[in-house]
Amino acid sequence: MEWEFTPEDVVKGRSDYGLAEFRHDLAEEVRQNVSGGTEVFTRTYHLLYDLCYALATDKDIEAHLAAYAYDPPTVQFLREIREPMANNVAMLGAILQRQIIDRVEKGVPLEAAIAEVGEWHRQIASALPASMN
Repeated sequence: MEWEFTPEDVVKGRSDYGLAEFRHDLAEEVRQNVSGGTEVFTRTYHLLYDLCYALATDKDIEAHLAAYAYDPPTVQFLREIREPMANNVAMLGAILQRQIIDRVEKGVPLEAAIAEVGEWHRQIASALPASMN
């Protein structure tokens, strides 16, 4: 995806681009680039979103890919798409950082802010983006 602002703009609060907008934009990007029915679209969206989140939060990528070991083509796809998704990863990371900063600025200790953002993210990510409904 391309934006008229940078991840730094999001982190510094110069752009109010948030998780809902990111999820919508990613869904639209998948819709434009993936052929097939709803099931293929949904699976591809979730694969890409989960990859972005894993990379944005510095998860062990090999452990993330191991969850798909039963499906070697999926592992290969995720390995190949990793570099093209770098801008999306950076933007998702910026969105999460901004959320943490907002909480810290309100006096929440850093570790608690990180935990709160993790829970906030889990709640939002558990639902489909509005553009997929």
